[in-house]
Amino acid sequence: MELLRNIKVLSLEQATVLPYLTYRLAMDGVQVIRLEHPKFGDPNRFIGENVLGQERMNAYFLNINAGKKALTLNLADDEGKKIFHALIRELDIDIFATNQLPRNYEKLGIDYDTLKSVKPDIIWLGVTGFGPDSNEAAYDPILQARSGLMELTGEEDGPPMVLGIPLPDMGTSEHAYGQLMKALYRRAVTGEGSRIDLSMFESSASWLTVPISMTASFGKKVTRRGNTHEFFSPVSVYETRNGFVYVAVGNDRQWKSLVSQDMFTSLDKPEYEKNAGRIADVANLNRAINEITRQHTTAELIDLFTRITVPISKINRIEDVIEDPLVKRRLLTAKDPVTGREITMAPPPYMTPYLAENDRRMTFPPRFGEHNAEIFGRLGYGEKELSKLKDKGVI
Repeated sequence: MELLRNIKVLSLEQATVLPYLTYRLAMDGVQVIRLEHPKFGDPNRFIGENVLGQERMNAYFLNINAGKKALTLNLADDEGKKIFHALIRELDIDIFATNQLPRNYEKLGIDYDTLKSVKPDIIWLGVTGFGPDSNEAAYDPILQARSGLMELTGEEDGPPMVLGIPLPDMGTSEHAYGQLMKALYRRAVTGEGSRIDLSMFESSASWLTVPISMTASFGKKVTRRGNTHEFFSPVSVYETRNGFVYVAVGNDRQWKSLVSQDMFTSLDKPEYEKNAGRIADVANLNRAINEITRQHTTAELIDLFTRITVPISKINRIEDVIEDPLVKRRLLTAKDPVTGREITMAPPPYMTPYLAENDRRMTFPPRFGEHNAEIFGRLGYGEKELSKLKDKGVI
C-alpha cells in the first residue's frame, strides 16, 4: 500500500459513484484531485444542511470527499482544455476518472484516445449508467429499479422499496477500485495504460447471483420476502420485550440447539426437524417464535443464543452502530482548518497503513476551487494569470 501514495488521480467527478471511489483511494494515501466546472460544480455541494455556514460545503457533500484537493476548470473552453492536458502531463497523472455522459468525452477533450496521446500510460476510467454506448442519465434509485434490487426489497405483500444505502453507487465504486488495482498492476508489469468502462447497471445486476440463477436456470420466481429468507428458516426479525432482534438459523443442527432450550421446547416438532419443513410452514413458525421472544428482553435472548452458537443481533440504530466497539475504534475524522469544526466519517472497510499512521484523520473536504492557486501554480500560472482566467470563466 506504500506504493499507492505515489499515485496521482485527477477525477472529473460529481454526485456519489466517483466521489466515493476517490474517497476510498484517498484512504490509501493516493493523491486525489477532484475537478469541477467553475460555475456549476458538484451538485452535491448544495445538498443537506449548510452546517459550516459556507457556500457549497453542505453536509451531504462532506461525508465522502475528505482527503482530496479541488480544482475548478471549464473544459468546454479551448484554454481550459489546454490547461487540463497540461495537468495530465506536467503533474504526471496516473489515473483519470470521469462520470460524465459519453457524448461529452470528445467535446471536453477527456476521451481516452486524446489523453493517451498526452500521456501514453494513462489509466482511464469512465463510469456510466448503462455503458459507453448509452447517454441515458442514471441516479442510484433508477439503477435499483431497473436492476431488480427494488423488486427484492420490501414486504411480501407491499410495494417495491429502495435499499437503505445507495448500493449501485457504492457497489460500482468498489468494482472500479478493483479494476484500477488490476490496471495499475498491468502497467507496472507491461508499462501500458488501460481504458476501463464501467456500467453502474451491469455492476448492480452482478449482485443478483441467486435470483438470476434460480430464475433463468430453474424457472423459480424470486421476489421480495420482507425480513424472511428464501431458503432458510427461521430467519427473520422478532419482537422482544424491549425492542427487536434478528435471528438467523442456518442449519438443522442450530435448530436442534435452539429447541433444546426450555423456552423453545414447544417448537421441537418432527415437521420442523429439517429446514424444508420449516420453510413450508414459515409464517406459522415465525408467529410462534415471536410469541416466545416477546416475553423476554433483547439482552436475555442475545445471551441465550450466543451461548448455543445461534446467530442473533439486536437491530441497532445508527447511534448504536457508532458506539459499537468494532466501529468506534475505526471511525475517521477530519477537522476544518477554517471553522475548527470536526466531522466524523464511517470506518474504512479495512485499516490502511496511511490511516493508521495518521491516527484515522483525513484532510477536510475541499472548498470549491480551494487548490486552484497551488496546483495551477505548478504549471507556471501566477496570481495575475489566474485572476484573468477566473474573469474569463476558465477557472
